[in-house]
Amino acid sequence: MPGTLFIVATPIGNLEDLTPRALRVLGEVDLIACEDTRHTRGLLNRFGIKAKTISYHEHNERERAEELGKLLEAGSNIAIVSDAGTPLVSDPGFRIVRAAIERRIQVIPIPGPAAFVAALIASGLPADRFFFAGFLPARTTARRAMLEELRAIPATLVFYEAPHRIAATLKDALNVLGDRTAAVARELTKLHEEITRGSLSELAQRFSESAPARGEMVLIISGANQTEIRAGDNSEDAPARLAARVAELEGEGVDSKVALKKAARELGLKRAEAYRLIVAQKKRRPNN
Repeated sequence: MPGTLFIVATPIGNLEDLTPRALRVLGEVDLIACEDTRHTRGLLNRFGIKAKTISYHEHNERERAEELGKLLEAGSNIAIVSDAGTPLVSDPGFRIVRAAIERRIQVIPIPGPAAFVAALIASGLPADRFFFAGFLPARTTARRAMLEELRAIPATLVFYEAPHRIAATLKDALNVLGDRTAAVARELTKLHEEITRGSLSELAQRFSESAPARGEMVLIISGANQTEIRAGDNSEDAPARLAARVAELEGEGVDSKVALKKAARELGLKRAEAYRLIVAQKKRRPNN
């Protein structure tokens, strides 16, 4: 009979979050595939688990998936774990799961901690609809391009981010998405757990380059409102709608610069882009 592949979630910090079921499965399987055998061995030793381990990470995932698939076919029960949290969620594991499914091997999830879920439910932002995008690109241009793609999504946006990039990411999010409500969660379930909430502009200031942050981070940003959704669906009308909104605000007595900034934010436009659209709109007007 073929074996079973177990996808086992492990603690993201606090060891008390390892479930009794996960503990039992890790103690019963023939082999545990893990990102870092030394890291996982520390967890196993803490609970007196003597199971064999094998490395399974992004650099050997393709070869290991084939090897582990054959072991499963031969009857071995295998658990896959990541260094922390739930495997496959921005961590290796997809290829072995696919290999098992293709071989008609039973795949059983053992639920447990996931950093993005913990951050989302404590963020104060809507959790009924959310879009988890994993890690944003490290390069500025690619990162802004991805944020542009996500700008019109009417659901809370959730990202993982490294501490040395959080300041740049918050600035880019502010420029691309506008000054939305957001939260940054770091060191979840650990001694120095912290969830900072506020607008993107406030968070960008809080996590500025002059105050480098530490610890693994989750960034949560409110989703697009109806105005931003319409802007994404019909971007060709953006210049006219921007000009109309600016005129409306100016008619209410708002200063022209403030009106442009406010209208740009409402439409989900960068300030520089809004200014360019306004100038282009004026140039298209017939001379009196």
